[in-house]
Amino acid sequence: MAEVHRLLQAAGVRIERVDPTSESARWCVRQYFSELASRFDDGFDPTQSIPADDAELRPPLGALLVASVDGEPVACGGVKLISPGIGSLKRMWVAGSARGVGLGRRMLLALEAEARELGVTTLRLETNRALAEAISLYRRSGYVEVAPFNSDPYADFWFEKRLS
Repeated sequence: MAEVHRLLQAAGVRIERVDPTSESARWCVRQYFSELASRFDDGFDPTQSIPADDAELRPPLGALLVASVDGEPVACGGVKLISPGIGSLKRMWVAGSARGVGLGRRMLLALEAEARELGVTTLRLETNRALAEAISLYRRSGYVEVAPFNSDPYADFWFEKRLS
């Protein structure tokens, strides 16, 4: 019955663009950073990673999305422009309680749609080997591994996808 409840909740997920300073956005990003700190071998310090400041996550430079169920945030993700036609995925996270029902895929599709609206034709991301679920999602979603395009100290893999 718990699985039926999870699936029904997933059907009611709302994904919306939010201001990066909103309470739900701040909460999701804190959860994301906390999870990275617990999963990475040497922890995680966001000041050492490639930043995504608030201004970069607002149109026309970017967007931040939050997914919620019954008004409670359960996922987030951002996209920011890094040069004309090139965007970067940032801060993609799904709460453990909401995993396994396709929410990561839905968030990724919503982020790609936001990227297209921003004029992005190539979407990039970097990720850490500890995030096996994310790596699998990106590969299944058409992202291909490429040579490193930045020097993020936490990155083990770099991916990109041409958006149509």
